[in-house]
Amino acid sequence: MSVIEFEDVRHRMPNGVVALDSVSLKVGRGEVVAVVGGNGAGKTTLLKHMNGLLKPSSGRVTVFGKETKEESIARLSRRVGLVFQNSDHQIFSESAKEEVMFGLKNFGIPPGEAEEKAGRALEYYGLADLAARPPLTLSGGEKKRLCIAAVMAWEPDVLVLDEPTVGQDYPSRSRLFGVVQGLASSNRTVVIVSHDLEFLWPLSPRTVVMSKGRVVADGPAREVFMRTEMLRDAGLREPQLLQLSRRFGREEPFTAVDQAAAWLTERGRAN
Repeated sequence: MSVIEFEDVRHRMPNGVVALDSVSLKVGRGEVVAVVGGNGAGKTTLLKHMNGLLKPSSGRVTVFGKETKEESIARLSRRVGLVFQNSDHQIFSESAKEEVMFGLKNFGIPPGEAEEKAGRALEYYGLADLAARPPLTLSGGEKKRLCIAAVMAWEPDVLVLDEPTVGQDYPSRSRLFGVVQGLASSNRTVVIVSHDLEFLWPLSPRTVVMSKGRVVADGPAREVFMRTEMLRDAGLREPQLLQLSRRFGREEPFTAVDQAAAWLTERGRAN
């Protein structure tokens, strides 16, 4: 079942630039979909169509069967939670806890339940000790985690993440990795825009490559990331683990750093 569908979508910006050009795309329930491409490829524009922040100039975008042109952003956002690339564009409350509580209250969650959900989200993302802090005093990585916590607190059916690993340390990246896997295993949908192919490669998501507002590739990560020339044309390069696998002539590429380290250690001992 498709939860989000683009049908021949074209979006022209106010300055006349065509940011999306004849995009047709279906996102299914429980899928993890990565959207990659160079700067200006149309990735963020695509994401903003998923909860109605932007409307197509022509074509149709439907979310759970409802055309976005006919639905309010508030109604769409209840089911499709979007975390912006720039955290400062999303944060406005006086404390981290209030930031998480805002969406819950706005969607009519009872106060007691909202308090409980906010507390769980802050704890999970390692922000419980910062609950009273003004969000704008947090570090870049803490702000990003707060934005993710604020969206995850109301448990949307679809989580859309724009460059989620920017400013994140290793524990935070690992936590995010686990969140994405957990959502997928519970039949929820995750869409990730990212330049961080090292984060995406171990996830092995369905991968959509964009260039100049068009979808130029769509398929399993292992197939897409092995198309070296296509990646280069789209302003991308292979993940380092794949490059390392090629260098050592492995038919089965490394899918995790620990796996590569163990293999190389064993190879060194054998030699």
